[in-house]
Amino acid sequence: MAYTRQNQRSLTKAQKRRFVDAVLALKRRGRYDDFVAMHIDFYRGDGDGGLRVAHMTSSFFPWHRKFLLEFERALQRIDPGVSVPYWDWTADRSPASSLWGEDFLGGNGRRSDRRVTTGPFARSTGHWTVREAVTEGDFLMRDFGRPQAPVSLPSAAQLASAMDETRYDADPWNSVASSGFRNKLEGWPVRRGSGTWFNHNLVHRWVGGHMLGAGSVNDPVFWLHHSFVDLCWSRWRKRHPDAEPYLPRRALPITDRQHDRVLSADDVMPPWDTPVRDMLEHSRLYRYA
Repeated sequence: MAYTRQNQRSLTKAQKRRFVDAVLALKRRGRYDDFVAMHIDFYRGDGDGGLRVAHMTSSFFPWHRKFLLEFERALQRIDPGVSVPYWDWTADRSPASSLWGEDFLGGNGRRSDRRVTTGPFARSTGHWTVREAVTEGDFLMRDFGRPQAPVSLPSAAQLASAMDETRYDADPWNSVASSGFRNKLEGWPVRRGSGTWFNHNLVHRWVGGHMLGAGSVNDPVFWLHHSFVDLCWSRWRKRHPDAEPYLPRRALPITDRQHDRVLSADDVMPPWDTPVRDMLEHSRLYRYA
């Protein structure tokens, strides 16, 4: 039976506590850091060479759907009633949102070192030690809005611009694809060096701290962010039922610069050997409230 992922703002205190407790239990068992390490391993950019599956590529959505499912299943082995809520960052746009409450994800980092000092994921509680992608210290860091170079969370209009795209992805299938839903939602600048970020990427930059790099999974808000990204993909599919659900459909020819660097719909995604096609529909597994 399909379970439900809820908007985080609708969670009861008990639901928040169960989610937090399951995440902390996963951390104590050492399993949480495995997810951090996996994301680091598969965070490859356009210039890195080799196959890209997680970012700057067509499989951005299906890869993260599988990643999120594996995390959710790990939580459900601890508490079967838990699912990953989503954070609609076009609506809950303030550091005062309940998302950042002391009973849920905790708040911003302090100005001096960006260290999170409130909530269950503060290092001072003894429950959350950063072990992967350690930078200034072994504590979780956030820097809401990047005051030194201010940014805002994506607006509803910016998200709508991505949702209006009628094609899933487009050549060259990377971070500079100028059209297609995938890059408009993933949010890379369409011109190198422009510094203009959108949607998914802009959220990472707004939260700041550990959310800025490949070790972004160190911040539990990563999962709520990507749950909403997954919901946006689901809504896009419903809005454009006649569009190809995934592109490229087949392996790119050997003459294409992206040959062997981008997955087609028929390929399998490492590290799970899960076919891309298997992650194009989720209704038998979960739904969104």
